This record gives sequence, structure tokens and C-alpha cells, in this order.
Amino acid sequence: MAGGIGSRFWPLSTPEYPKQFIDILGCGRTLIQLTVDRFQGVAPLENFWVVTNAKYVGIVQEQLPGLPADHILAEPEARNTAPCIAWACWKIRSADADANIVVTPSDAVVMQPEEFRRVIADALRFTAKRDAVVTVGIRPSRPETGYGYVQTAGVEESKILRVQEFREKPDRATAEQYLRAGNFLWNAGIFVWNARTIHAFIHRYSPQIAALMERIAASFGAADERAVVEALFPQCEKISIDYAVMEPASREGKVFTHPADFGWSDLGNWASLHDKLAKDAAGNGVVGPAQLYECHNCVVHVEDARRVVLQGLDGYIVSEKNGQLLVCRRSEEQRIKEFSK
Repeated sequence: MAGGIGSRFWPLSTPEYPKQFIDILGCGRTLIQLTVDRFQGVAPLENFWVVTNAKYVGIVQEQLPGLPADHILAEPEARNTAPCIAWACWKIRSADADANIVVTPSDAVVMQPEEFRRVIADALRFTAKRDAVVTVGIRPSRPETGYGYVQTAGVEESKILRVQEFREKPDRATAEQYLRAGNFLWNAGIFVWNARTIHAFIHRYSPQIAALMERIAASFGAADERAVVEALFPQCEKISIDYAVMEPASREGKVFTHPADFGWSDLGNWASLHDKLAKDAAGNGVVGPAQLYECHNCVVHVEDARRVVLQGLDGYIVSEKNGQLLVCRRSEEQRIKEFSK
């Protein structure tokens, strides 16, 4: 899934060139390229499908040159994750009715890709012959209020567990309670299922989307396929896969989770980027040609600049991209959407 606009990372991420297409970690690879990289040995590039906004198709082709052109699905309109996932899964099912499928965001970070591959391999073995869904649950390291949670039916280590309930983003007190309980995991938005299962589940739990997908599927390979998608896809209910499928399926005992710890972050804001960057002795995380003097606890991303010199800043975000400059207290980063207008 590569259709988000990453508005919380302005000016680094913009609606014209969002964060999944940026080398945000300063490692020489963009987030979508890193997403593909971590599946090495799990699936070849010709088995990848990317769902994105129509205006990003050229960027995807540039950054993933080996991806088959017809595996880039250009949404005519953003309708949240349920229609996005349904469309891709119907396409995959038309090519291979027995396919085992992993759904993943393209803008998250995984610091331990070998462990990630182990977890995904476990989940794929589990779903290959079961009428079930596996979601990857990240063991929480702190009482995080910015993530949704998965409540499991037990706390056994290294076992795929039945999901008892999905929980919305909690307040601080509730997050602390989840951490103490031990059977709550962060919902990473990574799903594993086989093509037959997700086809049946969307028909059962989201029949409006399923009916439209069947009409779209009837045009697969035809000359009017794009016209049919443009006419019907925007009619899909705008709903997340969590609400559309995961929650009702979990109430019927059909959803499981694989507890995992592979250095995951959804990289949703500057605070999460600061957490993942290597930091100097003063707690500064820097990408780009920046020299810092008497600065502490800053996150600096100025990769495109010729030279940046900062002095005396404590707890600031500094980012420059395409002639746009942000200097903002880290404590005020929730206002960045406001600043970018």
C-alpha cells in the first residue's frame, strides 16, 4: 500500500512526493524500496503488487524498475485501506487462486529484516491451508498512545495467538494498563491470508465492496478495464480494513496475531524518526550535511541542502526540502499540518 501523503513530515513529505518515496533514514534507499528489500527470499519482485494514487505511478516505476507495469494499481480516488486491499487481492486471485498474500504499508521501518522474514514465513505457513487471517502484532516497548492495539487471548511467547479484540488508540492511562497486562500488541497493519480466505471474508463482512470488486473483476484484461475501475472504485465504501474485515472476523475467532519484535516503527511523525536515527552524544539525529554546535535532542533532515549550521537549539525539528524550511519545537510537531497549509 503506497497511496498515503505523509502530511506530518512536511516539508520533507508533500502530497506531490510523499514519505514512502523518500530516503528518510539517509541510508540510500527510500521507504518503499526498503519495504521490497525486506521481502528478499520471501517473494520475488514479479510477485509484488503496489496500490497507489494515480499521480504516483511514475515514481513507483522509477523506484521499482523491475516491477511489472500491470502490477501497479492506480487508485482513481483514495477510499481507505479496505477497497485498496480488496482490489489488489481480487487481481492476485485472478492470477493465482491459491495465492498466499502479505499486505504491508510501504512507509514503515523494520530495523531487523531477518527477524521480519522469519515472522512472515511463520504467518504464511499458518494461513496457507487455514481459513484464517494473521496480523503482525508488535510487542510494545512503551505505553504508546499513537498506535492501535491487538488484544490476544494469551501471552505465550513465539506462538501465533488468537485475537480477542482490536482496540483503538488509547489514552496514556489505558496504554500503561495495556503494557502491564502483557497481552496487548501494537497493530502494525501487516496482514497475511490466502486469496480464498480474503475473498470470502470481504464478501461476508463487506458485501458492498465485494459486489463492486466482482463487477471490476469482470473487466480484468479487457480494453475497458481502466474505465470500469474509474467508474466503480470511487463508489466503494470509504472504510479501513480493520473496521471492514478484521474486527467482525475477530469476533468469530477467525483472526490470529504473530507477536513480533523486529525494530518496527510506522514512522508516522518526527518523534518516531528521531527514535530510529543514530544519535550523537547530545541526542541529535541528523540526515544531511548539517553541523551542530551546542544543540541537544534535535532531529535534523537536510539531505538536499549544500550546508547547514545550527547552534544552540534544544529539542527542535529542522527540515529543508525544495526550498521549503521548517524550524519547529519538537513539542509542537502536532501543528505541522497547520504550518504546511
